[in-house]
Amino acid sequence: MDDAKTPFDAIVIIGFGGPNGPGDVRPFLENVIRGKSVPRARIDEIAERYLSLFGGVSPITEIMQRQAQRLRQKLHESGIDVPIHLGMRNWHPYLSDMFVDLAREGARRVIAFISAPHHSYPSCGQYKQDVRDARHRLVERGLPDVEVAYVEDWYDHEKFIAANVDQVRAAFCRLEPQMQPRARLLFTAHSIPVAMADQCRYVDQIRTSCQRVVDQLGCKDWVLVFQSRSGRPEEPWLGPDIAEYLRAEQQRGLSAAVLIPIGFTTDHVEVIYELDHRLVEIGREISVAVARAQTVNDHPLFIDMMADVVRRTWNRYAKYPCLPIAADAAS
Repeated sequence: MDDAKTPFDAIVIIGFGGPNGPGDVRPFLENVIRGKSVPRARIDEIAERYLSLFGGVSPITEIMQRQAQRLRQKLHESGIDVPIHLGMRNWHPYLSDMFVDLAREGARRVIAFISAPHHSYPSCGQYKQDVRDARHRLVERGLPDVEVAYVEDWYDHEKFIAANVDQVRAAFCRLEPQMQPRARLLFTAHSIPVAMADQCRYVDQIRTSCQRVVDQLGCKDWVLVFQSRSGRPEEPWLGPDIAEYLRAEQQRGLSAAVLIPIGFTTDHVEVIYELDHRLVEIGREISVAVARAQTVNDHPLFIDMMADVVRRTWNRYAKYPCLPIAADAAS
């Protein structure tokens, strides 16, 4: 591709990945837990959940494919017409394979969008390390390197916030009318170790996203909780846990809640199981009405936001398309 005509050769969207059929489940889980001490019984439990509740298929890949298709259309409308590739950490299409394809197709500079709104090592840093590793392997194989410019932060982007506001309003409508005024907003994100959270902007960024949403909704009754803790019991992780919080607050009079997965961008298995199955079941058990807001998925406002941050990165380099890209630019 000709760098004299365009500052970038492709856009890449980077995500977690998920199994696409029953035979993928255990190999996928082995990838996820690689290097971690996870009891075999726990792996068996999760595998059975994937198979019995979801038929061995996570919706994440299909949703991200729709995001990519709609993003390409949106960018084409503004004069940016380059391929968009998906790269996943834990399953096909693998991030490392994507970089091999890019190099062989002649791409030398790409814009990367990591599908995580808030910064921590598991949510963003680990993906950037995977990108560095993939680029290093290109060189080892004798293939050309592919430079990467990351889009700017978007946890407080007005269109990301507006897409979440839209999803929350739709969730309120799924509660019985008499329960809607009583509902508390429970924003949820993936828990991480407290020691890790102390070294990054993760919690501050999540709280900023939450505050922007409630400001638009005009709601004051809200709280940030966490889900999906997976570490050693003796290691402190961010809390409160969403299930523990719901049970405790029911004892204090809580009768309705809207669950908002602000820390996630797709309705993948982790979100669906934790919120649509586990939390809804707990709600029935303790007589708390629960409605869950969808993640932003391929909401038109989220696609608009993706296009906005990609265009800003594109335009930074458009005047000088051969300008070197700083390591891990821009965030």
